[in-house]
Amino acid sequence: MTVSYDGSKYHGYQKQPDMNSVQETLENILTSINSNNFVSISASGRTDSGVHALNQKIHFDLDKELNVEKLKYSINRMLPPSIYVKDLIIVSDTFHARFDVKRKEYTYKINLGEYNPIECDYVYQYNSTLDIDKMKEASKYFMGEHNFKSYTKGCEDKESYIRTIYDIKISLEGNILSIVFSGSGFLRYMVRNMVGSLIEVGANKIEPKIIKEIIEAEDRKESGICAPASGLYLSNVIYED
Repeated sequence: MTVSYDGSKYHGYQKQPDMNSVQETLENILTSINSNNFVSISASGRTDSGVHALNQKIHFDLDKELNVEKLKYSINRMLPPSIYVKDLIIVSDTFHARFDVKRKEYTYKINLGEYNPIECDYVYQYNSTLDIDKMKEASKYFMGEHNFKSYTKGCEDKESYIRTIYDIKISLEGNILSIVFSGSGFLRYMVRNMVGSLIEVGANKIEPKIIKEIIEAEDRKESGICAPASGLYLSNVIYED
């Protein structure tokens, strides 16, 4: 199942007690369709509170066979306007939405122009100029395989902080600066922390080469600000090489 959602309406993707979540909303609807037999869903990964998704991928099992187009129609009729099922396909029993991922893409959007209250939940309102050429130079230090402990959540305890960044594209359209990250996977807050460092470079607070030193430090305290959730989108999940 390919799903898009407005993260500003939820306390993240993951189900939490007494909190509105994307996972619980979808599971409740699928359980209802499945004759009230509980349906558990598995996503390609979690998104935090305020983070959006353009193409989140989710798998689940049903107890009965249903026409996928009719199922998609039924789910969307029951969903709130903030979530939409874009596509449904039947996959093998061995497929896993998380463990079979080959590559993920995240997009971060920054408004360099005048403050826009309509966009404040969907584009980070930085509202000042940035040196984009310096940001592009700095982004090259993220490329390749690295230990990204400096760029994850401070108290995050992982078996491995090694991730590979395949590509980073930075482009300006009007006043909106878009940064697209493509990688093997991303740690919690990793994209937002990398964007924070790129903003500091663009604001001439640090030089591009400092990014290399921050990565090598393997210490979250070295990487500076975490960009707000509002500008972040899970834009794509790829399962084939």
